[in-house]
Amino acid sequence: MAVEDTQPLISHLIELRKRLLNCIVAVLVIFLGLVYFANDIYQFVSDPLISKMPQGSTMIATDVASPFFTPIKLTIMVSVILSAPVILYQVWAFIAPALYRHERKLVIPLLVSSTLLFYLGMAFAYFVVFPLAFGFLTHTAPIGVVVSTDISSYLDFVMALFMAFGVSFEVPVAIVLLCWVGVTTPEDLKAKRPYVLVGAFVVGMLLTPPDVFSQTLLAIPMYCLFEVGMFFARFYVGKGRRDMPDEPEEAQAEKPQE
Repeated sequence: MAVEDTQPLISHLIELRKRLLNCIVAVLVIFLGLVYFANDIYQFVSDPLISKMPQGSTMIATDVASPFFTPIKLTIMVSVILSAPVILYQVWAFIAPALYRHERKLVIPLLVSSTLLFYLGMAFAYFVVFPLAFGFLTHTAPIGVVVSTDISSYLDFVMALFMAFGVSFEVPVAIVLLCWVGVTTPEDLKAKRPYVLVGAFVVGMLLTPPDVFSQTLLAIPMYCLFEVGMFFARFYVGKGRRDMPDEPEEAQAEKPQE
């Protein structure tokens, strides 16, 4: 391989390393600012369950190190989530030179909207789903069974729900992208509404705990967001193909002048 051929690869690897380091620094800075409040953060996240537990019941720690490591683990996850705008910007800055001009105009709104929708999904899970789901689950225990949830198990449970609702709320972004590149159209999606509704409940069944409340509370917002995505997709139908030039701007800039 010629030396000239290796130069672009090396420059891309250096740029990638720079972007990864920026992401790590952002997460580390936020973590250092939050680690002092690790127990308070865990108390905030566990409040939906604690407020629904029977009188006199408390959460427990079955592992010796759980009282220390579980809040720290949660704080790391929160740091990554809060640094999502920085991480997405670094991804955007890395891939932007290889994008067409019309793609750049679309990517920035998609990055902003996807971040906001992910946060909205997590907020919906915390303020709506958790109180209803935990209120149901804690009052269905058989007689003689004391509800005392392990703090590590609870963290795994709620993080799975946070991710499920956060990702599921990205449905409008996915629909806009599919219509933008010409894979489908809003008219085709409208004809498949019954299948989408059934699919939303299937996804809710797979991504949430085995209770009807969590499944329904995920399926209904997913379908509503599907309708929102179809509304906005009308303005982007086929634009990804129709406006596509022969080469991205980076390739055009690298061409020698004739």
